Amino acid sequence: MPARNTANQIAFRYCSVDSAIGVTRETAKRLAAHLGVDEMQAIHRALRELAVRVLPQQEADDGPLTAAQVRQIRKRAVQGAKRSVRSSLLDVKTA
Repeated sequence: MPARNTANQIAFRYCSVDSAIGVTRETAKRLAAHLGVDEMQAIHRALRELAVRVLPQQEADDGPLTAAQVRQIRKRAVQGAKRSVRSSLLDVKTA
């Protein structure tokens, strides 16, 4: 049997009671059974769902527009009668 690479592994301990910050092994087993996966896959799935919910999913932009950029946008924007966003989108769709 090949040796395991332990560099990418961590020790994982279940909590003695279910709480807002952890679960018992029994809860993990029930969750895994409900999902039709093993305990490790359930842990990975939970961590992935948490990562999607908590971590930014795109690179940060350059921050707020500068005053010069705002002036350029206003200068190029169509002037005249006020239009709704919906009517503007309809114009683009039919163009």
